[in-house]
Amino acid sequence: MKVVKFGGSSLASGVQLKKVFQIVKEDPTRKFVVVSAPGKRSKADEKVTDLLIDCATKSLINEDVQPILEKIIARYASIAEELDLGSEIITEIKQNLTELIAGDKTQPEYYLDAFKASGENNNAKLIATYFNREGLKASYVNPLEAGLFVTDEPGNAQVLPEAYTNLYNLREKDGIVIIPGFFGYTKSGKISTFSRGGSDITGAIVANGVKADLYENFTDVDAIYAANPNVVKDPAEIVNLTYKEMRELSYAGFSVFHDEALYPAFRGGIPVQIKNTNNPTAEGTRITPERKQTNQAVVGIASSNGFSSIYIEKYLMNREIGFGRKVLEILELDGLSYEHTPSGIDDLTVILRSDQLTKEKEAKLVSQLKNELGADIVTIQHHIALMMVVGEDMRCNIGTMSKASEALSKNNINIEMINQGSSEVSMMFGVSEADEEKALTALYEAFFTK
Repeated sequence: MKVVKFGGSSLASGVQLKKVFQIVKEDPTRKFVVVSAPGKRSKADEKVTDLLIDCATKSLINEDVQPILEKIIARYASIAEELDLGSEIITEIKQNLTELIAGDKTQPEYYLDAFKASGENNNAKLIATYFNREGLKASYVNPLEAGLFVTDEPGNAQVLPEAYTNLYNLREKDGIVIIPGFFGYTKSGKISTFSRGGSDITGAIVANGVKADLYENFTDVDAIYAANPNVVKDPAEIVNLTYKEMRELSYAGFSVFHDEALYPAFRGGIPVQIKNTNNPTAEGTRITPERKQTNQAVVGIASSNGFSSIYIEKYLMNREIGFGRKVLEILELDGLSYEHTPSGIDDLTVILRSDQLTKEKEAKLVSQLKNELGADIVTIQHHIALMMVVGEDMRCNIGTMSKASEALSKNNINIEMINQGSSEVSMMFGVSEADEEKALTALYEAFFTK
């Protein structure tokens, strides 16, 4: 039994929905279908979720939302017209959006979440209507009906343990079960969405809850590639990844799969298959708890920019009990979260995302670290890109670090920082953002070309 999730690009038009129908129809084990809101039909197009956010934002400040509301309804109407579904489903969607606009604005975060969730919710209703019209028995199931309960954190909801037990009951339903992704309900009955891209999370939660044999995630690429195809020409396809490897790659910029979505599948021991809606016969990429060891030490290389480093130097730092804790405590009190903390005997570097910092926060932070900790040197450097070289088999292959460092050196790329996790699944290099693409290409060529 499979849980299948389709992304926004797979559901952007009637033409795409016909492909989705065939994919579900041809495999009777694809019982649970989790859907996103309609995505872009072209590069110049707009995602329905973006339109809904704009509509809610304008409504909250009492601006005229009629033009954008008509644009949202037109997107669904266009799909319904392509599929010859009639006007009833569009009338239902229009009524839902009208009710949302007139909703309670005293809690803006929940008001916004209700709008965001409607993209998936209304699309699930439309898709169920289409499947039934085509003779494939299908039922739309709202997350509240399914018992998909989440924490009271709008925009960053976390699934509650009882949701998994509740979802198991869906196995008793006849036919195809179509569930909107991206949101659940709080115990008080309010809609609360996962972080953006959260339909992947819903798919993994449902797969865990119903004890699926496989979670198929359909997107618009044949597989996960060993490097960003927008930077590296014709990168190799990855056939098999472990959960750990995928988590590292997702964190560092691989956008094919939402980085939080793996956990429910990982927890349930459920393999994940990445497939292409536009080329469903392609093998795709399978993500599993373990994989066979190979001679290929590195499975993928990813990069992500927008980081800053805080370099702290103090003589005899290693002798001072609690120094690291005090550094992180200062960050916590300033409302800053960190990503990495590579260190030496007398120095420590804290890597964090640059968008957390302002000039005022920086000045305060430098002063605190110097005055409260007695640091000799504190410097902050911006415009850092993190290069992640990932592969569980690095543990069994000698010279991976040397090979990576040499590739960067040969291309005149200065390494600002090096860090390797204790699990040896990944190694990280900090470079200037200006060198990011050159570094990615250099590392790819070092490990994937002969």
